[in-house]
Amino acid sequence: AVIGRYRLSVQSTASGSPSTAKLGTFVLLFNPWSSGDDVFMPSKAECEEYVLEEFGIIFAGTKNHISSFGWNFGQFQGDILDICLSIMDRSLYYRQDPVTDVSHRHDPRYLGRVLSSMVNANDDQGVVLGNWSGTYEGGKNPTSWTGSGEILQNWKKSGFKPVRYGQCWVFAAVLTTVLRCLGIPTRTITNFSSAHDADGNLRVDEFYDAEGNHLERGADSVWNFHVWNESWFTRNDLGPSYSGWQVLDATPQEESGGIYQCGPASRNAVKEGEVDLEYDCPFVFAEVNADCMYWNYDSATGKKTLILSKSTEIGASISTKAVGRDDRVDVTRDYKYEEGSTKERDIFKKARKKLGLEDKFDPTAPTQEEIEQKPDISGKFKVAGSLEVGKDLNLLLVLVNLQSYAKTVHVKMTAWSTLYTRKPVREIWKDSLSVTLSPKEEKQFPIKIQYNEYQQQLTTDKTIQVTAICHVEDGVQVLVQRNITLDNPAIDIQVLGEAKVNKEVDVEVVFTNPIDTEVMDCVLQVEGSDLLTGILELRIPPLKASEKSSTKFKLIPSEAGPKHLLVNFSCDKFADIKTFKMVNV
Repeated sequence: AVIGRYRLSVQSTASGSPSTAKLGTFVLLFNPWSSGDDVFMPSKAECEEYVLEEFGIIFAGTKNHISSFGWNFGQFQGDILDICLSIMDRSLYYRQDPVTDVSHRHDPRYLGRVLSSMVNANDDQGVVLGNWSGTYEGGKNPTSWTGSGEILQNWKKSGFKPVRYGQCWVFAAVLTTVLRCLGIPTRTITNFSSAHDADGNLRVDEFYDAEGNHLERGADSVWNFHVWNESWFTRNDLGPSYSGWQVLDATPQEESGGIYQCGPASRNAVKEGEVDLEYDCPFVFAEVNADCMYWNYDSATGKKTLILSKSTEIGASISTKAVGRDDRVDVTRDYKYEEGSTKERDIFKKARKKLGLEDKFDPTAPTQEEIEQKPDISGKFKVAGSLEVGKDLNLLLVLVNLQSYAKTVHVKMTAWSTLYTRKPVREIWKDSLSVTLSPKEEKQFPIKIQYNEYQQQLTTDKTIQVTAICHVEDGVQVLVQRNITLDNPAIDIQVLGEAKVNKEVDVEVVFTNPIDTEVMDCVLQVEGSDLLTGILELRIPPLKASEKSSTKFKLIPSEAGPKHLLVNFSCDKFADIKTFKMVNV
């Protein structure tokens, strides 16, 4: 049956004349507990998590340093259901052909695709406007949101104007709220070292100059992480082996069918390289398994030289929240076979063949000789110390001579602040060194980037890319790179007493200023489904160096059970320090 709002009436006949009485309205939703429904999910625990749970955890950071933050999906709060129904009625699909659109609303495959387009605002005045510029005037920094409810409410209150601004996790979290509200089991997925393959050749090209600066050439990119959704339903169009988890992505990256929408792509199809199956399988396949090419580009001559190719870089530590627990579960093996294995490489070749890439001459591709060239040295950056905003960043550049004869190396190093998409924003530091390495010798070179060097340059994503281009005399160049996400300082929540339904309970939030200068413009935001209504915003006086703030407020829980309280602390030196606490009511 078609989901949506229905009017219920009864018709009766008395003395030969019929009369109709209105009984009211009801909303029909998908039912994952019913074996006859396309979204049927056999596990009750999974139904509880992926439909009924209003709290989630989203993973971020880098593959070497995974972080997480809580999110209040709030799909059963206030008038969220009405707003979700409004989203469907404002889609391009509905406006172009209302009768056909409504007639397809029994199909989760159709609705998932429609809603992936409507959560972004690119074509249809949808819910959230994306912004990856690093400046967010006229709206909210995407890192400042802590829940979907405020976003959906703002969309409705503004007369359905796009809410400013979102990035990938915001789009994914809002889509989770909408789909769970409609009864479709849904979860958020984070892919680390995620490829954006703009030209569809299953290859991502990155360019650097001789100084080690990352150049923005071409539309391909690799993001530190990217967040999308999986929804659970049958694929009657593809067959039972492609049913189960389906990838949907509301982040507007590439057009599909003329508008910014992505999926549903069967996760099983992605793993098996069945990139000819609907919808958008090649794009999702590339996100988790493209090959990566690193080039040196000379702007004076226009010449590019391959520095390095990697087939194991993309799609690492693919993560989602555990069922019934606040833990991370790794689902990488559900997207691809073991990285570097014969099976994984065979699937990659199969995907290229299905896309017609194997037999097509590509003038931009590296030669086999370039790919097989062997470097004389290896290098890596090691972290030596903590990765925390407000502290100096200490690294080691480790160089190893792989040959049995001495090698002289000239190294150019740079550190740039970036966005989480690895878009370079501002140069923080640069240096150079020359060294002769004895046969098989390993040498370590300490690097210190002081807080006062990066403080003004850092974006609210707190990401730094450190690069070393190693020019080896009589040998090939070597690229050494590390993407670093700094942690915010800690913030602590304490519930001061037993939480009971409709009874006040005190909560204390404690933050200590870890730097040797005063922090100002301090704001604490608090939210949590069934713990308080809406968002509580508290202003906190400036904090001197090492000063501790203690902020107390009251909760009045409205429902029993395990609930999650989310807090977000911001000031002029630290943006969006987030944590959450489970409160047993």
